[in-house]
Amino acid sequence: METATRKSSKGAIEGLYRMVMRRNSVYVTFVIIGAFLAERAVDYGVRRLWDNNNVGKRYEDIPVLGQLESEE
Repeated sequence: METATRKSSKGAIEGLYRMVMRRNSVYVTFVIIGAFLAERAVDYGVRRLWDNNNVGKRYEDIPVLGQLESEE
């Protein structure tokens, strides 16, 4: 039972190596795309946290300041 777990784990690592890390260009592309997606995820999470903690305190939430002037 224990050898089956080791074998499947080794196979997953070898598959990851073959797919991503074998060629430098693929590895660099993988790292750049991963960094971009991670940055987007962190930015989204922090923005949501900031908006939820500052409800009623933001510029858009103040009725007088948040209104745009109409050009009529």
